Amino acid sequence: MRFGILGDTRAWRGGEGGDGGGDEVPLGGPARRAVLALLLTRPGEVVSAGRLAEGAASPGGHALQAQVSRLRAALGADAPIERVGDGYRIIVSPDAVDACRFERLAADGRAALRDGATGRAADLLRDALALWRGPALADLPTAVTADAVRLEERRVAAIEDRFEADLRLGRHRAAVPELRELTVAHPLRERLAALLVRALRDGGDRAEALAVFERTRRRLADELGADPSPELTALHAALLRADPVPAAPPAQLTSFVGRGAEMTGVGRLLAANRLVTLHGPGGVGKTRLAVEVAAQTSSAVGEVCFVELAPLRDPAGLPRALLGALGLREGGLRRDGPREGGGDAAERLAAALSGRALLLVLDNCEHLVGGVAALAARLLAASPDLRVLATSREPLGITGEHLWPVRPLDGDAAVRLFTERAEAVRPGVAGDPGTIRRICAALDDLPLAIELAAARTRTLDLADLASRLDDRLAGRLGVPTRGARTADERHRTLRSVVAWSWDLLTADERRAASRFTVFAGGASAASARRLCGDAALESLTDRSLLEFAGGRYRMLETIRAYGAERLDPADGIGREHACHYLALAEDADPHLRRAEQLEWLPVLAADHDNLLAALHWAAGTGETRLALRLCAALSHYLWIRGLSASAASDAATVLAELGPHPPDGLDEEYVTCVLLAAYGDGAWVRHRPAAEAALARTTPRTRYASVPFLWLMRNADGPAATAAYAIATGARDEGDPWALAAARFVAGFPRLASGDTGGAGREFTASADGFRALGDRWGTALALDALAGLAALRGDRARAIALTDEALALTERVGALDESADLLVNRGDHRVHGDVAGARADYRRAAALARRAGSPTTLAAALRGLGDLALRDGDLAEARRLYEDALGRFAPNWVKSVGHRVGALFGLGRVAAAHGDHDTARARFREAVASAERFGASGDGARGVEALAALAAAEGDPESHARLLGAAAALRGVPGPDAPGIDPAYAAAHAGAARLGRADALRLAGLPEPLIAELTARQANPR
Repeated sequence: MRFGILGDTRAWRGGEGGDGGGDEVPLGGPARRAVLALLLTRPGEVVSAGRLAEGAASPGGHALQAQVSRLRAALGADAPIERVGDGYRIIVSPDAVDACRFERLAADGRAALRDGATGRAADLLRDALALWRGPALADLPTAVTADAVRLEERRVAAIEDRFEADLRLGRHRAAVPELRELTVAHPLRERLAALLVRALRDGGDRAEALAVFERTRRRLADELGADPSPELTALHAALLRADPVPAAPPAQLTSFVGRGAEMTGVGRLLAANRLVTLHGPGGVGKTRLAVEVAAQTSSAVGEVCFVELAPLRDPAGLPRALLGALGLREGGLRRDGPREGGGDAAERLAAALSGRALLLVLDNCEHLVGGVAALAARLLAASPDLRVLATSREPLGITGEHLWPVRPLDGDAAVRLFTERAEAVRPGVAGDPGTIRRICAALDDLPLAIELAAARTRTLDLADLASRLDDRLAGRLGVPTRGARTADERHRTLRSVVAWSWDLLTADERRAASRFTVFAGGASAASARRLCGDAALESLTDRSLLEFAGGRYRMLETIRAYGAERLDPADGIGREHACHYLALAEDADPHLRRAEQLEWLPVLAADHDNLLAALHWAAGTGETRLALRLCAALSHYLWIRGLSASAASDAATVLAELGPHPPDGLDEEYVTCVLLAAYGDGAWVRHRPAAEAALARTTPRTRYASVPFLWLMRNADGPAATAAYAIATGARDEGDPWALAAARFVAGFPRLASGDTGGAGREFTASADGFRALGDRWGTALALDALAGLAALRGDRARAIALTDEALALTERVGALDESADLLVNRGDHRVHGDVAGARADYRRAAALARRAGSPTTLAAALRGLGDLALRDGDLAEARRLYEDALGRFAPNWVKSVGHRVGALFGLGRVAAAHGDHDTARARFREAVASAERFGASGDGARGVEALAALAAAEGDPESHARLLGAAAALRGVPGPDAPGIDPAYAAAHAGAARLGRADALRLAGLPEPLIAELTARQANPR
């Protein structure tokens, strides 16, 4: 006999029990089932009569005896129940009880996992978990369910072991949906959280992995007052140290049939060549073959990055799409000038791929062939270790391309594919192989057509399906049903099958399917239900017109293109879609400036394509008010993610429609639109005056607290900066705490520029405290970095290092590579005076991180630091090489780079001075002073003046040396090096220069009068 207690209590004679067959034994009522369940928890062991009576709710011994007697009659000699002392026992093998078999299989699975037999472990654990039919010991009252608790605990542990095996086998994305559900059901179970973090990380969603850790950490703190376990904390630390994870190929939910030889052939071709294109008609299986080849060859070629190009319509967006797939941002948090944050996206992409062993899979290139070809050629030329596997209906047509034509399946493979897919939807339907072969032949053996047709066997028999296909192909489209067909005819075959599947839908299903085509890159379940209806989504998935994985619906591009043609122009789905994602963006915006930013950033990132599609629709249809609101609602998200350029084209379209006249009540939104459009060609020059006027009309009580802040971060120049400064600092009197923290941050810089370091420190400290209280890691890191710079200016290197460490921990926590690399350079600068080895390590790590992130300006800063060390070591040639390399990479108008640019100029001046070329040295030092003062970086300007003083001393001019040191002190606003007291004339010259105003100090340094006038005007109107 077989017994089941993992669910309600049951017994079977013969077979395997449960789903394994056998005749079920009638056991009677709940009391009898409860007694049997308690006996089966420990087969062969005595269970006390008291415990049995409690479980059966039997008040006395006679009632228990009656229940046992009836059980003996039902079970017979196959499972005798014996009376032993003051209890009973059932004589059955432990393996006859599902709970005992479960515990044995689960233990064997864990042992196999420990021994490295991952595949066997996965099979054992799946077999163990398949024994569960419901809650353990479901027939027992709650008062006697200690065994049930134990079994449930072991079940969850077995589930964790099973997912451990799955992750080791590379099933990352497939594991995510169930792990999400399990972490909701068991929110305090840290191992499940760790498994979900790993699955997300290894599936390419590092930001969401960080968000899961943050939610778990907060829940543990709130409910248990505890910190995460060492295991989870170590995983989080490793996640923060990790490089960006490229997008993995999409998870495959079905088996791969009939392409074994092609996988081998393409793999060999890719091993020997750097550009391979799989080409063939739509629906022939190019994408699936590319996915399987990538999985097979990943260990040989390095990392794999999968880029889905079907949703992309503009070739200009290709570099940004690839950056996104690589997990990289377009720019840093402090980008302040349009198109000047370290080069355009293509340059950043080339830098990120340089020296990196990577297989780049570019899927669905046919509508962007020219752009893909040009970009692929550029990247392959710049990156010797890069390989590209493209799928397209036509070749890319560039030098070095090797083609692999993807043809329909052979006859036997087509039959196997149809049979597998049909059996999945209707077991037993696949019958006569001849009829199946006839169906597949009618479909040109195209995999997508076969899968769509197989889905129809849910409601059609094979003969009926074959007859309808023949009628459809020959009668409606004139496609020959016998003999070889051209590529065009095969395309018409696929289109015919899509059309046939479409026509078999109900009117509601057709409407839902056509409406779904508005989504870009798929949709979350909630969004799809909102715009398409719940019931229709399920039926469309059943019919293989939609796929559902990882909590999102997706439609194959061939089907999407057909459905888009049938979308009723009067349907209104475009506006509904745009309004839906506007609501999402507006809901998310305030959370991005709070502790919840780690949770909301992944939400927006998952629908990034849909958010931009909504903006594109609004811009292209003249819905300017809607488009402006989208620009404003998305601006902070795009800034944090470094993706502002992705909205530039659509923002420019909106401005072309509006001209210099913002709609009533939308001044803030207009300003954000201009800021976004500024990343495109020419828009900034045309629309900046109108934006400045709109900004001047804005009050501190803004709808979008970050608008004036973003203006100042990107454009610390011109009349509008004054207005933005007034708005930002005016927020001191308003109620928004984020606006107040931002205002304190902004207010610190004019104080610093004027020499009021105490006032600047108070502003930056208040800003850091405000951002920290809100949980805004981005803002906190910015303010801490400013405080670190101020500490360094005062000579407090230890505090500068401590503050930078704190800022670095925050940027690493949110995965901001650019900012982390920049902070490493800053920390190297603080360390260089006492810890040269540590400084060298920081510069090298920053350079590696910047190369990985494709950030030329941050790489330049790291090279400047290494140049300083080479100069310190006396290697003048290496120092000059590093400084010149750095200067060639800096973005000239990026405030973030000013100090490092000044440092490179300063270093080149010192190299020239060491060679005795004082004229070149003096020119470089003055260039450094001018560059620093232009951006209000007085401390950096003072360094250049001090270098001029050292040059004067070397030339035997002590008076100029004293006066220039005094001028440096005047610019710095804090005491510089002490003047030697041995010469009263020297001391008097120093003291006199230290009392100079800024203009006279710069004049003494030899700066030209026009520049001095410009800088003086700026000082009179500080920002």
